[in-house]
Amino acid sequence: MSKRPTRTAAADAATNGSGSNKYSVLLPTYNERQNLPIMIDLLVETFENNHLAYEIVIVDDNSPDHTADVARQLQALYGDDRIRLLCRAGKLGLGTAYRDGLSLCTGNFVFLMDADFSHHPKFIPAFIAEQARADFDVVSGTRYRSGGGVHGWDLRRKLTSRVANYLAAVLLSPPCSDLTGSFRLYKRDVLERVIRSFEPSGYVFQMEMVVRVAKEGYTIGEVPITFVDRIYGTSKMGGNEIVNYLQALGRLFFVV
Repeated sequence: MSKRPTRTAAADAATNGSGSNKYSVLLPTYNERQNLPIMIDLLVETFENNHLAYEIVIVDDNSPDHTADVARQLQALYGDDRIRLLCRAGKLGLGTAYRDGLSLCTGNFVFLMDADFSHHPKFIPAFIAEQARADFDVVSGTRYRSGGGVHGWDLRRKLTSRVANYLAAVLLSPPCSDLTGSFRLYKRDVLERVIRSFEPSGYVFQMEMVVRVAKEGYTIGEVPITFVDRIYGTSKMGGNEIVNYLQALGRLFFVV
C-alpha cells in the first residue's frame, strides 16, 4: 500500500475554509537567461513539494541576452498554466513591470521576487505560514532581524544598505525593519489597490509600497531571510538609483 503524501505546514497554512489559496510569483527579468532556468526549477520544486497551487509570471523587458526565448522554452517544459510570459518593448522600470505583470496573475496571493537568486525560494513556506498566523495583508522579508543576513556584499554595499534603511526608519517610521527589501508576499487585492495608487519609479518602488501599505492601515508581518548577491550577470543597481532613493525618501516624508 502506498503512503499518502505528507502535507507540509505551508500547505496547511495555505488552506482555509473556502478552499486552497493560489500563489502567483512575479519575476521581472532583464538579462537573466543564465539564472532563469535554475530559479524556475527551484520555484516549481518548492511549490510542488509543499502541495501548493501556483503560477510564475515572467515580465521581460526585451533583454538583449534573449531571456524571453529561455522563458518560452520553460513554458514548453512546464506548461503555460504554470509559466506565463509578458514581453515588454524595453527597459521600462521595475515598478511598472510588477504593475503590468499583475494583470496576468490569477492567484489570490502574489510573491514579488528577484530572478537572480538574491531571493531563495526556500523561504516561501515561511512567508505563507507567517501570513496565515495573523492573516497579514503583506509579509516582507527582512535581512535585519535575527536569522536574516546578507552574503556576497562588500563593506561599502552593506553600509549603503544599512544607512538607507536607517534614514528611512528615522524619516518614515515604517512598520518593518527592512524597507528597501524586495522579497514580499501580498494579498492580491491589497497589491492591486496600492500599486495603482501611484506611479511606480525605479528601485524606490519597493520602499514606497511599504509606506503606502502602512498609511492605508494594512498589516505587515516579517520573515527573516538571507539575501545572496547574484551568481550570474551584473547588478542593475547604480549611482543613479542611490540619488533617486534619496530624492524619493524626501518626497515620501512630505507627501505620504
